Amino acid sequence: MHIYTDVLFPRLCDLAMRSHRFVPYRQRVIGAAQGRVLEIGSGSGLNLPFYGERACEVLALEPAARMIRLARAKSHSGTVPVAFIEASAEEIPLDSGSVDTVVTTWTLCTIPHTPAALAEIRRVLRQGGRLLFVEHGASPDPRVRLWQDRLTPVWKRLSGGCHLNRPIRDLLEANGFQVDRLATGYMPGPKPLTFISEGSARPR
Repeated sequence: MHIYTDVLFPRLCDLAMRSHRFVPYRQRVIGAAQGRVLEIGSGSGLNLPFYGERACEVLALEPAARMIRLARAKSHSGTVPVAFIEASAEEIPLDSGSVDTVVTTWTLCTIPHTPAALAEIRRVLRQGGRLLFVEHGASPDPRVRLWQDRLTPVWKRLSGGCHLNRPIRDLLEANGFQVDRLATGYMPGPKPLTFISEGSARPR
Protein backbone atom coordinates (compact mmCIF):
# COMPACT_ATOMS: atom_id res chain seq x y z
CA MET A 1 0.00 0.00 0.00
CA HIS A 2 2.87 2.37 0.76
CA ILE A 3 4.33 1.91 -2.72
CA TYR A 4 0.90 2.39 -4.31
CA THR A 5 0.02 5.61 -2.50
CA ASP A 6 3.48 7.17 -2.60
CA VAL A 7 4.50 6.27 -6.17
CA LEU A 8 1.85 4.63 -8.34
CA PHE A 9 -1.18 6.69 -7.39
CA PRO A 10 0.53 10.09 -7.93
CA ARG A 11 1.53 8.88 -11.39
CA LEU A 12 -2.03 7.78 -12.16
CA CYS A 13 -3.34 11.13 -10.89
CA ASP A 14 -0.86 12.93 -13.12
CA LEU A 15 -2.12 10.98 -16.13
CA ALA A 16 -5.72 11.79 -15.21
CA MET A 17 -4.95 15.50 -14.86
CA ARG A 18 -3.62 15.57 -18.43
CA SER A 19 -7.18 15.12 -19.72
CA HIS A 20 -8.35 17.65 -22.29
CA ARG A 21 -11.24 18.46 -19.91
CA PHE A 22 -8.84 20.39 -17.69
CA VAL A 23 -7.32 22.52 -20.46
CA PRO A 24 -9.95 25.34 -20.48
CA TYR A 25 -9.58 25.74 -16.71
CA ARG A 26 -5.80 25.91 -16.99
CA GLN A 27 -6.00 28.40 -19.86
CA ARG A 28 -8.22 30.78 -17.90
CA VAL A 29 -6.54 30.56 -14.51
CA ILE A 30 -2.90 30.32 -15.57
CA GLY A 31 -3.38 32.79 -18.40
CA ALA A 32 -4.51 35.46 -15.93
CA ALA A 33 -1.36 35.20 -13.78
CA GLN A 34 0.91 38.20 -13.96
CA GLY A 35 4.16 39.51 -12.59
CA ARG A 36 6.12 37.29 -10.23
CA VAL A 37 4.00 34.17 -9.84
CA LEU A 38 4.08 31.53 -7.13
CA GLU A 39 2.41 28.26 -8.09
CA ILE A 40 1.47 26.09 -5.11
CA GLY A 41 1.81 22.35 -5.69
CA SER A 42 3.18 22.59 -9.20
CA GLY A 43 3.48 18.80 -9.49
CA SER A 44 4.90 17.54 -12.76
CA GLY A 45 4.57 20.92 -14.45
CA LEU A 46 1.27 20.51 -16.29
CA ASN A 47 0.51 24.22 -15.89
CA LEU A 48 3.84 25.52 -17.17
CA PRO A 49 2.91 25.69 -20.89
CA PHE A 50 -0.07 27.95 -20.08
CA TYR A 51 1.84 30.90 -18.59
CA GLY A 52 1.73 33.91 -20.89
CA GLU A 53 3.69 37.09 -21.41
CA ARG A 54 2.07 38.81 -18.43
CA ALA A 55 4.04 36.51 -16.12
CA CYS A 56 7.67 37.54 -15.77
CA GLU A 57 8.76 34.65 -13.51
CA VAL A 58 7.21 31.47 -12.12
CA LEU A 59 8.23 30.07 -8.75
CA ALA A 60 7.06 26.45 -8.81
CA LEU A 61 6.63 25.22 -5.24
CA GLU A 62 6.35 21.45 -4.86
CA PRO A 63 7.15 19.21 -1.85
CA ALA A 64 7.88 16.04 -3.88
CA ALA A 65 11.35 15.90 -5.42
CA ARG A 66 10.25 13.29 -7.99
CA MET A 67 7.59 15.66 -9.32
CA ILE A 68 10.13 18.47 -9.65
CA ARG A 69 12.34 16.18 -11.72
CA LEU A 70 9.42 15.53 -14.08
CA ALA A 71 8.59 19.24 -14.29
CA ARG A 72 12.09 20.43 -15.18
CA ALA A 73 11.81 19.02 -18.69
CA LYS A 74 8.65 21.08 -19.34
CA SER A 75 10.24 24.28 -18.03
CA HIS A 76 12.78 24.40 -20.87
CA SER A 77 10.11 24.68 -23.56
CA GLY A 78 8.35 27.76 -22.15
CA THR A 79 9.05 31.45 -22.56
CA VAL A 80 8.72 32.35 -18.86
CA PRO A 81 11.65 31.68 -16.48
CA VAL A 82 10.83 28.99 -13.92
CA ALA A 83 12.52 28.41 -10.57
CA PHE A 84 11.67 25.25 -8.63
CA ILE A 85 11.29 25.31 -4.85
CA GLU A 86 11.15 22.03 -2.95
CA ALA A 87 9.01 22.99 0.04
CA SER A 88 5.54 22.74 1.52
CA ALA A 89 2.79 25.35 1.27
CA GLU A 90 2.65 25.57 5.06
CA GLU A 91 6.21 26.98 5.14
CA ILE A 92 6.92 28.97 2.00
CA PRO A 93 10.60 30.03 1.89
CA LEU A 94 9.96 33.47 0.37
CA ASP A 95 9.97 37.00 1.75
CA SER A 96 6.72 38.64 2.76
CA GLY A 97 5.05 40.64 0.01
CA SER A 98 7.39 39.22 -2.63
CA VAL A 99 4.96 37.83 -5.24
CA ASP A 100 2.26 39.39 -7.40
CA THR A 101 0.12 36.31 -8.04
CA VAL A 102 -0.36 32.96 -6.35
CA VAL A 103 -1.88 30.09 -8.34
CA THR A 104 -3.48 26.91 -7.03
CA THR A 105 -4.99 24.30 -9.35
CA TRP A 106 -6.57 21.23 -7.74
CA THR A 107 -4.17 21.69 -4.82
CA LEU A 108 -6.05 22.90 -1.72
CA CYS A 109 -7.70 19.48 -1.43
CA THR A 110 -4.39 17.79 -0.57
CA ILE A 111 -2.59 20.27 1.69
CA PRO A 112 -2.55 18.79 5.21
CA HIS A 113 -2.93 22.10 7.08
CA THR A 114 -4.89 24.41 4.80
CA PRO A 115 -5.23 27.37 7.23
CA ALA A 116 -1.44 27.44 7.67
CA ALA A 117 -0.95 27.33 3.90
CA LEU A 118 -3.43 30.14 3.29
CA ALA A 119 -1.75 32.24 5.97
CA GLU A 120 1.55 31.75 4.16
CA ILE A 121 -0.03 32.63 0.82
CA ARG A 122 -1.38 35.86 2.33
CA ARG A 123 2.04 36.63 3.76
CA VAL A 124 3.98 36.31 0.50
CA LEU A 125 1.42 38.19 -1.64
CA ARG A 126 2.18 41.86 -2.14
CA GLN A 127 -0.46 44.45 -1.35
CA GLY A 128 -3.02 44.23 -4.13
CA GLY A 129 -1.83 40.79 -5.21
CA ARG A 130 -4.24 38.03 -6.20
CA LEU A 131 -4.80 34.36 -5.54
CA LEU A 132 -6.06 32.59 -8.69
CA PHE A 133 -7.58 29.18 -8.14
CA VAL A 134 -9.46 26.27 -9.63
CA GLU A 135 -10.27 23.57 -7.08
CA HIS A 136 -12.64 20.69 -6.59
CA GLY A 137 -14.43 20.48 -3.28
CA ALA A 138 -17.64 20.37 -1.32
CA SER A 139 -20.82 20.43 -3.36
CA PRO A 140 -23.79 22.63 -2.34
CA ASP A 141 -26.10 19.68 -3.06
CA PRO A 142 -26.76 17.88 0.28
CA ARG A 143 -27.04 14.48 -1.40
CA VAL A 144 -23.72 14.89 -3.20
CA ARG A 145 -22.07 16.29 -0.08
CA LEU A 146 -23.25 13.25 1.90
CA TRP A 147 -21.41 10.99 -0.53
CA GLN A 148 -18.34 13.24 -0.43
CA ASP A 149 -18.27 12.97 3.36
CA ARG A 150 -18.67 9.19 3.17
CA LEU A 151 -15.99 8.71 0.53
CA THR A 152 -13.34 11.13 1.78
CA PRO A 153 -11.86 8.98 4.61
CA VAL A 154 -11.03 6.20 2.14
CA TRP A 155 -10.36 8.46 -0.84
CA LYS A 156 -7.72 10.54 0.94
CA ARG A 157 -5.78 7.39 1.93
CA LEU A 158 -5.71 6.22 -1.68
CA SER A 159 -5.09 9.59 -3.33
CA GLY A 160 -2.22 11.23 -1.52
CA GLY A 161 -4.38 13.11 1.00
CA CYS A 162 -7.03 14.45 -1.39
CA HIS A 163 -10.23 15.57 0.37
CA LEU A 164 -13.41 15.59 -1.68
CA ASN A 165 -15.36 17.70 0.81
CA ARG A 166 -13.35 20.84 1.50
CA PRO A 167 -15.51 23.98 1.16
CA ILE A 168 -13.25 26.15 -0.95
CA ARG A 169 -14.97 29.54 -0.62
CA ASP A 170 -15.51 29.08 3.12
CA LEU A 171 -11.85 28.13 3.60
CA LEU A 172 -10.65 31.23 1.77
CA GLU A 173 -12.97 33.62 3.58
CA ALA A 174 -12.23 32.08 6.99
CA ASN A 175 -8.51 32.57 6.44
CA GLY A 176 -8.23 36.20 5.46
CA PHE A 177 -9.26 36.32 1.80
CA GLN A 178 -12.00 38.21 0.02
CA VAL A 179 -13.32 36.25 -2.96
CA ASP A 180 -13.87 38.73 -5.79
CA ARG A 181 -14.78 36.27 -8.56
CA LEU A 182 -16.21 32.76 -8.33
CA ALA A 183 -17.71 30.35 -10.86
CA THR A 184 -18.90 26.91 -9.78
CA GLY A 185 -20.29 23.81 -11.43
CA TYR A 186 -19.75 20.15 -12.17
CA MET A 187 -17.30 18.73 -14.64
CA PRO A 188 -18.33 15.57 -16.51
CA GLY A 189 -18.06 12.54 -14.26
CA PRO A 190 -19.29 11.36 -10.85
CA LYS A 191 -20.65 14.36 -8.97
CA PRO A 192 -18.83 13.64 -5.67
CA LEU A 193 -15.54 13.99 -7.55
CA THR A 194 -16.26 16.83 -9.93
CA PHE A 195 -17.69 19.94 -8.23
CA ILE A 196 -15.37 22.79 -9.28
CA SER A 197 -14.77 26.27 -7.86
CA GLU A 198 -12.83 28.67 -10.13
CA GLY A 199 -12.03 32.28 -9.35
CA SER A 200 -9.81 34.83 -7.69
CA ALA A 201 -9.37 36.27 -4.22
CA ARG A 202 -7.40 39.02 -2.50
CA PRO A 203 -6.04 39.25 1.03
CA ARG A 204 -8.28 41.33 3.30
